[in-house]
Amino acid sequence: MQTAKRYVSRLTRHTLALVLAGGRGSRLYDLTKWRAKPAVPFGGKFRIIDFPLSNCINSGIGQVGVITQYKSHSLMRHIQRGWGFMRSELDEFVELLPAQQRIETSWYEGTADAVLQNLDIIRGHKPEYVLILAGDHVYKMDYATMLAAHVESGADITVGCIEVPIDEACAFGVMSVDDELRITEFVEKPEHPRPMPGSPGKALASMGIYVFSAEILFDELTTDHELLDGSSSHDFGRDIIPSVIKRLRVMAFPFRDPIHNKPAYWRDVGTIDALWQANLELIGVSPELNLYDSHWPIWTYQEQLPPAKFVFDDDDRRGMAVDSMVAGGSIISGSTVRHSLIFSQVTVHSYSEVSYSVIFPDVEIGRHCHIRNAVIDRGCRIPDNSRIGFDETEDRSRFHVSPKGIVLVTPEMLGQDYPHGL
Repeated sequence: MQTAKRYVSRLTRHTLALVLAGGRGSRLYDLTKWRAKPAVPFGGKFRIIDFPLSNCINSGIGQVGVITQYKSHSLMRHIQRGWGFMRSELDEFVELLPAQQRIETSWYEGTADAVLQNLDIIRGHKPEYVLILAGDHVYKMDYATMLAAHVESGADITVGCIEVPIDEACAFGVMSVDDELRITEFVEKPEHPRPMPGSPGKALASMGIYVFSAEILFDELTTDHELLDGSSSHDFGRDIIPSVIKRLRVMAFPFRDPIHNKPAYWRDVGTIDALWQANLELIGVSPELNLYDSHWPIWTYQEQLPPAKFVFDDDDRRGMAVDSMVAGGSIISGSTVRHSLIFSQVTVHSYSEVSYSVIFPDVEIGRHCHIRNAVIDRGCRIPDNSRIGFDETEDRSRFHVSPKGIVLVTPEMLGQDYPHGL
């Protein structure tokens, strides 16, 4: 047992993780107008990027680079504040890698190009393995098991994958594998995804997680960069992986729950509907994503805030939250919160009711408001007597309404300024 632990520990010590956190996240509409998708709040006190970063730390990977580009100020600010606890004397770090035009005179043009343009920095760390991660998915995963599988299978590249419904697979890279899990076909966002053998309703989709043996990564990035005919978009899923399947050993690593041997929890919260649903899933009695798991903590920037407070106990105004999560610094004052997730420093004033909603930090909800099926962005000041989520025509005239009827409200939609530190 100790030998196995030392083996895995050696692998993680010689691994550099690169988190791709420069995505625009356009399907989140105004939530990403002034922030990158990985900086979007999630789970009452976290940001999306905290999940892959926590996975790295919990997996024993202490060398992490975060590649940023699109409107990255709040993301970089969050990482500087919340991820500065790494020990540099132990060669641990979470390093920010903003677009710097280190090789070309252009910004990052694709996921592979983003890594290529930091190649000198990557080489300087002398990794044996490079773990490429997306910064905009919510899940808990021990990357050490994937690294061990990569080495034991003799792979050049290993791709993390998960089973998804066939009707959703067109949003992902879809792969086919043989009996030993070697990838035989990989198509990025296919119009007609190929189902898994024996499971016509499911497809094997890429999680956007790749393990590369370092020299293989360097060679393939250089080869892709030197294609001058415009045939490459310099993306891992569209170009790198499909181009090497026939000449390199590219393996799939199915992400499964090791206890129940079923597909593990993994969410792409890239739409308003998905973000709303994933947040409200956390409220359940036994949610798939357990934020209270002390064995796999999610690290983040910890603001010094007082406890949440619930005030007034009169018949006509009672401060209460039912079937909900309420973060520190929030005050539920003579109002009712039902089946909702309330972030930090939110105030809900008397005679108001909030239900089936996600309220981001620093929101103030006035008196006599009724809000349901909504996502309220950071810093909003909801006027007294507001009704949101009850009249779709009225909501659409002021706010964004998702395909499933979830109402997105931002400060700009209310004629208000965005707060500092989004």
